[in-house]
Parts: sequence; C-alpha cells; structure tokens
Amino acid sequence: MIMSNYAKMSPPSSPTSSSFSNGDPAQGKQETRLSATAKRQKYLRRILKFKQMDFEYAIWQMIYLFISPQKVYRNFQYRKYTKDQWARDDPAFLVLLSFWLVVSSIGFSFTLGIHFSGFLKLILWVVFVDCIGVGLFIATIFWFLTNKYMIQAPPRGQDVEWGYAFDVHLNAFFPLLMILHLFQLAFLSWINEDSYFGLLFGNTLWLVALTYYIYITFLGYSALPYLKNTRNLLFPCIAILLVYVLSLILQWNFSKGLCHFYKFRVM
Repeated sequence: MIMSNYAKMSPPSSPTSSSFSNGDPAQGKQETRLSATAKRQKYLRRILKFKQMDFEYAIWQMIYLFISPQKVYRNFQYRKYTKDQWARDDPAFLVLLSFWLVVSSIGFSFTLGIHFSGFLKLILWVVFVDCIGVGLFIATIFWFLTNKYMIQAPPRGQDVEWGYAFDVHLNAFFPLLMILHLFQLAFLSWINEDSYFGLLFGNTLWLVALTYYIYITFLGYSALPYLKNTRNLLFPCIAILLVYVLSLILQWNFSKGLCHFYKFRVM
C-alpha cells in the first residue's frame, strides 16, 4: 500500500526550489551559484543534520529508479534550472543508501554465521569501501572520460560536475544493492548449493543487476544535453553477457564467491 502511494505521487518539491517559482529563476540561479569547493563543503556540513534532509524525496527517487528512472533524471534537470547545479545538494539519498547497506549486512551476517565484531567490520567495508570508496573511483573515471572525450564541440563552458558523476553512481548502485544484497538473500542457501539451477538463478541475478547498473549510468549521462556518443556507455553490457555465458559453461558461482570474499574480509 505504501509503495503504491509513492508510485502515484509526484516528486516532492523542496522549499528552495519552490521559492524560485515565486521570483525570477535567473535570479535564483545567480544567488545559488557556488564554486565546486563551496558545494562540496555545503554537502558535507549537512550529512549529519538529518532534520534538514528531504527523506521523502529521496525515497521517491529510490522507488522511481525501479519504476521509471528517466523521471529521476528529469528532476536533476530541474535542479540545474533552479539551482544551477546538476549534483544533489541534499545527502538524504546517500544516508538512506547507507541504511540499506547496514540492513543487508545484517542479513548477510546472519546467513553466513558471521560474529558481531565481524558484522561491524562488514558494515565498514560495504559502506565505506564497496559503496563510497568504489563510487569515488568510478565517478572520477566517468568524470574524466566524459569531460575529455564526450563534450560536444565547442564546449561553451559546459562540463560534467564531479558531484553529478558520483550521484549517477549512487543511483545505479541502489538497484544493484536491492537485487544482490537483499532480494538474493532469500535464495542464498539454495544458490550456494552444488545445484546448476541455483547457479543459473544466482548468476542471472548478477547479470540483471550489473546490466541495470550500466543502464542507469547511461541514462544519467544521456540526461546531460551537451554530451555526445552516450550510447557507447552501453557497450560493457556485451562483455557482461559474455562473462555470464562463460560462467554457466564453467560453473562459476558469483554469489558463492561473494560469500567467501565477505568471510575472508572479516576474519
């Protein structure tokens, strides 16, 4: 019932964006134009101020990343129009994502029989390394590649914000997390058995999750009107499909490998 209500609702509007509708949008953009350093400092200052975060809007985005991810990026375009920046200025999405990482870590710890101290180590690994650390690395790569090779000529002063590249990663990471860390948990015992159908089901989940990650990433950069050749971002799907087929032939169980990796981490 709650999910259906969110699916029907339109994105909640923030007080900042609504205030621009009462005045001149150009003036609003001028007032909120900040340097990259100032934007980053503002974002980090708010990361522990939960009362200032718009969790309702963040939940709406998470739901629509499954239902209609294009609508999520249309709201990024609206932020560019009202606040003159593509990247989020509210860390609510990252905080909620961290919450789901903690929940999934509890499930993995229970399923794998990991002790309490190991559970705490696992949380630190999945939040600060798997999500944020890997996200910083991936965002930096995409930020460099898009600005170096995909900006339409002449560039006219437009570039891809590093913060937006990180937001694209977070958007793509959330469905992957839901599929591989939460949905898969209910079937993990069967997947880890020496059963070909379990292997087929588990590896298919990996195929779906990784392909959807690439698709959400593609949508994110396609939303920027000054980028060209964004369809090239879909090419990794071919490599993922080939690895998937090879894994079924050679019986590589990705989920079992993930479980062994998590146990090795917390030893």
